[in-house]
Amino acid sequence: MNPFSDEKIIQSWANNVSPWVKAIEQQQIDSRKLVTDQAIIDAVTILPVASVLDLGCGEGWLVRALSAKGLSVSGMDAIPAFIDKARELGAGNYQVMAYEELGKSQLPQRYDAVVCNFSLLGQESVEQVFANIPQALNSAGYFIVQTLHPCMHLGDALYCDGWREGAWAGFSDEFSDPAPWYYRTLSSWFNLFHRNGFIIKTIQEPINPHTNKAASLIIVGCLSG
Repeated sequence: MNPFSDEKIIQSWANNVSPWVKAIEQQQIDSRKLVTDQAIIDAVTILPVASVLDLGCGEGWLVRALSAKGLSVSGMDAIPAFIDKARELGAGNYQVMAYEELGKSQLPQRYDAVVCNFSLLGQESVEQVFANIPQALNSAGYFIVQTLHPCMHLGDALYCDGWREGAWAGFSDEFSDPAPWYYRTLSSWFNLFHRNGFIIKTIQEPINPHTNKAASLIIVGCLSG
């Protein structure tokens, strides 16, 4: 298997379901606890939406959090063990589906918003997601993406798109086989939205109060002005 590929990302996450679920349940990830969890909840709930699809939902924490706010929320993930855990942790509409299948399968409904919370890590699969999301949305629907901020995760590499090695820095020793990820510049993220019919409505850069640096990048796109 190519160590820098979408397939390798899926394999890595499938191998780390248990430590990830433990990390979420025990709030082991400081940036999530301090900033990014609430940031994505706020980014969705401020919008005039009633139905939401969490694409790449993992163990379903965001589905549960948004459902508690009164929204109708469904979750999809490519890894069956995550969906099994999500169903175990709470009632909800969950479905196993790989990103590549999004445009081929009949979705149960169209949604007011689709949210991807740190779940767009690959290359071809992410491009397919953007191409197929408009089919999953109601008219004037929203696509909300929270991702690593390109300016905060560049390291010593050149500022250009490309595969990067993964790492579990800041995570417990129970994690293994880190997933690679496909780095995108700010302009590349913006272009993905624009060329797939989205108007960018807002750009947010949630700040970590301990470092005073951007903890993430949130982009909200809409199918109409």
